[in-house]
Amino acid sequence: MTESHRVRIFDTTLRDGEQAAGINLNKEEKLRIALQLAKMNVDIIEAGFPAASPGDFEAVKLIAGTVKGPVIAGLARTRKEDIRAAAEAVRCAEKGRIHTFIATSPIHMEFKLKMTPEQVLEEVRQAVTYARSLVEDVEFSAEDGSRSDPAFLAEVFRAAADCGASTLNIPDTVGYAVPEEFGAFVQAVIEATDRPGVTWSVHCHNDLGMAVANSLAAVRAGARQVECTVNGLGERAGNASLEEVVMGLRTRRDSYGCETSLDTTKLWGVSSMVSRMTGFPVPPNKAVVGSNAFAHEAGIHQHGVLCNRATYEIMNPEDVGAPGSRLVLGKHSGKHAFRQRVEEMGFSLSEEKITEAMALFKTLCDRKEIVTSEDLEAMINSEILAAAESRRIVLKTFLVQVGRGHGTATVTLEDDGREATDAATGNGPVDAAYRAVRRIVGIEPELENYSIRSVTEASDAIGEARVTLVFEGLRVSGRGASTDVIEASIRAYIDGINRLFQMAVSKGVRLYGKNVG
Repeated sequence: MTESHRVRIFDTTLRDGEQAAGINLNKEEKLRIALQLAKMNVDIIEAGFPAASPGDFEAVKLIAGTVKGPVIAGLARTRKEDIRAAAEAVRCAEKGRIHTFIATSPIHMEFKLKMTPEQVLEEVRQAVTYARSLVEDVEFSAEDGSRSDPAFLAEVFRAAADCGASTLNIPDTVGYAVPEEFGAFVQAVIEATDRPGVTWSVHCHNDLGMAVANSLAAVRAGARQVECTVNGLGERAGNASLEEVVMGLRTRRDSYGCETSLDTTKLWGVSSMVSRMTGFPVPPNKAVVGSNAFAHEAGIHQHGVLCNRATYEIMNPEDVGAPGSRLVLGKHSGKHAFRQRVEEMGFSLSEEKITEAMALFKTLCDRKEIVTSEDLEAMINSEILAAAESRRIVLKTFLVQVGRGHGTATVTLEDDGREATDAATGNGPVDAAYRAVRRIVGIEPELENYSIRSVTEASDAIGEARVTLVFEGLRVSGRGASTDVIEASIRAYIDGINRLFQMAVSKGVRLYGKNVG
């Protein structure tokens, strides 16, 4: 990769990212993030705004004295005291930079700065000259550059370059730009400024959701530094997302002809770390680093990925440090992915049983937000394997009512196409349902043991019930699973009774009830 085709990544997670409402990192947390950014080969780390607070000054100073490899930058307004603070904070850095800025758009100059264009131009000359006297590496940014007059902006940039700024930054501070317009704007400003030796940079905000697209449009127009943040953190709607910019350039190098020097395999880990420390969760559908970025639920997609991952994945999850592709089982999943998951769990089911299990699984998906492997295992054990071993009687419907100190249950069972219904009361809904089942089947086994547990920790978890029944010297276990614990309990009881019947047949004992069988 030639230098002319290398895009420098300027990470401002610790400065602009921390300015997001609700984020407040201490200096130790900032240092930990900075060290990981350095391991990822970020080119420049903007460690903070030293003049903003004593804590920010100390954090920048700590990072500058500890982190090796990247350039360590401190932000400064064009005020002398800001520039002195930034210079002092980065003084111990292996490579230090002062990043100074002032607004250049008409609305900012008139209402915020209350300065004329001539005054702003003079401020730029004095600030850059002073910063350059303190450090060798100076970057100048024209705040709200995308809403500035291109001719005036070029004049400002020429002055900054002539006074010693080696990097010139065009910010889209309020996220107003659109890609085609911004690309043309950046190109026009670069050509009008006519300073071949400088590095051109962009800093795009995401107010209209186009920060990454605008940054990439600027790269195509000649920018060779992109200012961005991990997970797109930052003021208001945030900044251009570092991971999206980097993987956009890498994945579509055929379109942009440029690359970065980042070790992309660390993107996932750094994203997770920043999320934990800031308390800002990464949305599941976040590009590149979201938990769903390499997850597939639709059956058509899953079949394609099983045949060839490239059918639906334009990036390898390993390239960004992600755990790998995930075939998520849900109501849109197909039989190919379902069969693979069942086999991975150690079950060997016939095609008929796979079809039966998948029908039950789809029903479960309509009742439960997320079906876990534990849920699936419980369902197969209680509904498929148990049925294959012992089922004669099947639960069709049930209705329970609970009052103070008692319950009422109406249960309908089926055996070989014949249905029977009965009702009973008890000291609770489960006891009442068990009494109704006994009335239907005509036998009254002793309930020696009853237990129920949650398969997972979620509030909609499957409940797995287990019972031990004893009748005329026969002892059996039964189990059932459902998102409804009462249904799971009834299913476990019926499974136990089915096993009693099966054991009785094997021993030549007749136990068939008076209504069913």
